[in-house]
Parts: sequence; C-alpha cells; structure tokens
Amino acid sequence: MERVVLVTGASGGVGLALCQRLLEEDGRIHLCIACRNVQKSEATRDLILATHPAAQVSTVEVDLGSLASILRAARELRCRFQRLDFVYLNAGIMPNPHVNFKALWHGLLTGKVLHMLTTAEGIMTQTDRLNGDGLQEVFATNLFGHFILVRQLQSLLCGNEKPSRLIWTSSSNARESAFSLSDYQHAKGQESYSSSKYATDLTSVVLNRKFNTQGLYSSVVCPGLVMSNMTYRILPVFLWKLLMPIMWLIRFFAKTYTLTPYNGAEAHVWLFKQKPEYLDSLAKYHSCTSGLGKCYVEPRKMDVDEDTAEKFYQKLLELEEQTLEKYRDLLD
Repeated sequence: MERVVLVTGASGGVGLALCQRLLEEDGRIHLCIACRNVQKSEATRDLILATHPAAQVSTVEVDLGSLASILRAARELRCRFQRLDFVYLNAGIMPNPHVNFKALWHGLLTGKVLHMLTTAEGIMTQTDRLNGDGLQEVFATNLFGHFILVRQLQSLLCGNEKPSRLIWTSSSNARESAFSLSDYQHAKGQESYSSSKYATDLTSVVLNRKFNTQGLYSSVVCPGLVMSNMTYRILPVFLWKLLMPIMWLIRFFAKTYTLTPYNGAEAHVWLFKQKPEYLDSLAKYHSCTSGLGKCYVEPRKMDVDEDTAEKFYQKLLELEEQTLEKYRDLLD
C-alpha cells in the first residue's frame, strides 16, 4: 500500500517545496495537503499536479489557529484514511515582525552580528494577539493547533504495522531564554515566534518518550533562513532585493542561509528516507547549504531540559481539556 503523507502549511514556501520534493522521491505516495481554505488547497493541488500529473494528491481544509477547524479536519481525515505514515507539522505564522536596528548595529560593533543574523536573537520581536479561542495567536497556530491535530489523529498514527512519523518545522530562533513555563503562551513577551518554536522542541522530545513504544516517532527540523512570504514581511521587499547579494556572500560563513524553499526542505526530505529507530530524539536536523550551493543536513543537539519538557506537556494536556470543553459536538 502507498504511504500516506499529510503536510500542513503546504500552499507556499518550504511546505510547497517539500510536497514537490517528496513526490520526486516517491511518486507512489498519497499526498494530502492541508491549507487554511478551499481556494488555497485547490490552487496548490493544481500547481503540484502540473509537475506531477500522475500523483495522488488530496486536500483538507484546516486553520491551525482555530480549534473548531482542527477538529473538523481531524474527523474528516479519520474517515478518509486508515493510517498516516508521515505528518509534516509545517504551518506557522510570524505576525507583525519588527527589527531592532539598534541591537543589530551593536552586534556589528561587538562581533556578534553573524550569530544574530543566523538566529535573530535580540534583533526581532513580534506583536501577538488573542485568537477566536482566547489563545495567543502565535502559540495556537505554531504549536497548540498542531498538538491538538496530533492528539485527534492518534488512532491513525499509533499501532500501525510500520512506524509513523511526526516531523515538526522548528527554527534556529527557538531559544530557551524566550520561553517560560509560567507564560508558555508568551502573552507578556515580544518574542512569541521564538517561544513557540522552543515549545515545539520540548513537545517533540516528550512525544517520543510517550509514543515510541506505540510506533510513533517525532523529529524536529530547522529549514534555515528561507526567503518566503513570512520572511518578506520582516523588511520591505526593495530592501531585501538590495540585501540579497550580501546574503549570498554570508552563506559562505553561515551554512543555515538556505535562502530558497527547495534548499530549506532538505532536512524534511532527508528524514523521509531515514529509519526513525536510529534517529536522535534530542537532535534538531538543520537544512544547510554550502557557499557553492550544495545542500546537506546537520544534526545538532537541542538545548532542552527533559524535566521542563514533561511539565510543559502536562500543561498542554490541561489546556486541551479546558479548551475542547465547548467543542463536544465535534469530538467522537
């Protein structure tokens, strides 16, 4: 039987490049693309079929920032499939990003600018807001929505003949300093994106501990710095065009400057070909590109505390119970 692969955030950037690259690796897979609305889903499907006309591509509508949408999508997927082999948890948002040029200038003077440019540490903030479910929007979309989706699809992911895989898109911007157990939704801070990605790393670690024995394995990837719609919102487009020659030069010193969505999907595709039993559950797999354009994958140990991860997982379970109470009609 063909493998079933679900990809969230598939309408553009790394998600779209990933879909195309997966079909290049194995044209027999059943690819299910998850997008926020029907129009995006159908347009993405048509785009993929234009280059892979024989591919099996289906769509599902899901807004990861809406619990009702997630529950409806999960119910539809449970009716449609008997199992899921891969779930790429790739959708994400970074609303209202702001660059701290003063901090960037200070980094230039102190010799820390390369580190700042590769991790965005200290130079990027976001303005977050509450969503319709009363949750912080970035936390809900980047992590909690995916967590609920996984929980609702557990029957398709666990106990299968072959292992199933969760592959989360994290970031080099995932930093412990931006995360707090007492404010895990990051309502009081200005680095909601970084916090949500660190929370992603913590979640993946615990999922392995809880579900490896049931045949479910979780991995975390970093696509590097990719020029996508999310990136272009950080600075005006004309400024990015001026900076691009410099960024290509920086790639000789910063291998995580993958720049294109195709290169950014390198680690995602590499994991597709690996046996999960031999992977390091405490490693983040980074897409890298050499100065001459060669793509490769580099595993790096994540800076996560397993005790903190366990405590955070329990908080997610408590939040799940609280928030799903009003959606009983959508629960089986």
